[in-house]
Amino acid sequence: MRKKRVLLFSEGFGTGHTGAAYALAEGIKRLNPAVQCRVIELGKFLNPTVAPWILSAYRKTVSSQPKLVGMLYKTQYHRSLNRFTKLALHRVFYTHARQVIEQLKPDLIICTHPLPAAVVSRLKHLGLNVPLYTLITDYDAHGSWVNAEANRYLVSTSRVKSILTGRGIPADQVTVTGIPVHPKFWERSSKETLRQELGLANMPTVLIMGGGWGLMFGEEIMNALTAKIDQIQLVFCMGSNNKLVDKLRSDPRLRHPNVTIIGYSSDVNKLMDAADLLITKPGGMTCTEALAKGIPMLFYQAIPGQEEKNSQYFVELGLAEMLDSEKVVDKWFRLLRREYAELEEQRRRRLSPDRYQPGNCAATVLEMLGNPKDLSGSLSAQSQPCPDEAIYLTP
Repeated sequence: MRKKRVLLFSEGFGTGHTGAAYALAEGIKRLNPAVQCRVIELGKFLNPTVAPWILSAYRKTVSSQPKLVGMLYKTQYHRSLNRFTKLALHRVFYTHARQVIEQLKPDLIICTHPLPAAVVSRLKHLGLNVPLYTLITDYDAHGSWVNAEANRYLVSTSRVKSILTGRGIPADQVTVTGIPVHPKFWERSSKETLRQELGLANMPTVLIMGGGWGLMFGEEIMNALTAKIDQIQLVFCMGSNNKLVDKLRSDPRLRHPNVTIIGYSSDVNKLMDAADLLITKPGGMTCTEALAKGIPMLFYQAIPGQEEKNSQYFVELGLAEMLDSEKVVDKWFRLLRREYAELEEQRRRRLSPDRYQPGNCAATVLEMLGNPKDLSGSLSAQSQPCPDEAIYLTP
């Protein structure tokens, strides 16, 4: 009997879209190893020379002109990509997309970025007979995600479902699954054991994640972070941004036994388990991984657009706070020193399975694969939604 095949298309605009695709693929394989999954950054796969230039230009634009990015996001918020744009994308960047699909013969295509979703939608309009699912990787739904040819949308919360149904998408074509995270984030491990494994002291610990976009907070925040360095352990995880790693390691304020500075790590799940507080940009994947681990978050300088929407969602729920002054750092460091047990109990309560089930998206896709009528029609079983009621952060 032929094994089921799931083809996941993404693009490398940031790490979250492709991260969600790999997380879903790994989750599906964890639950059913017989299902074959393939993840492809479609533009990079078809245009390995041109794509890196485009991604580099995008990154520079976001870093140097964030207000422009935010303005474009807002002005195009309610608009889907029109047929001319889809045609142009296909002709210029995705000419051979159909050949890739026909060669791999998937039973289901899942897109975790609007561009490949638009291209596959155009191919379906022209006769491609493969179900298309769109996995929205943020806590908002920009109009560019919407395509008439999509068979189903997999979304983070009931709020996002309401946005889509408000745009005329039938409710039975939108399934609230939560954003998938890698199976490594599905369970929580012993904090003390992991700290020993990672070479960290067993003391209140703050994980600070930066990476490709850098750490965009001022000297006042950095001074506040290092002011209690004898009582609070700091772990900087900067991804593949080697220049930032070198810069931090040369900062005299960070030359202390209670400071750890690393670049890329495949153990972010362990670092989140070992830490008591996460300071990060509000990317959809990082926020969801933190949600799966129950760790409270402080957000610094969200990129205008989807990151602002992500931050609004988590702040409104009481799962995060904006890091807009050194007073926020002072408050949280005081809580970590004086009310540590209460913070840990709150974290335990946030891990209740009726809050968020990290394996739910993978389980939902497998359920639909097992019921072929559900690939293009309505889903018979109800997925566990992510509730939107407040889950308070602090005592």
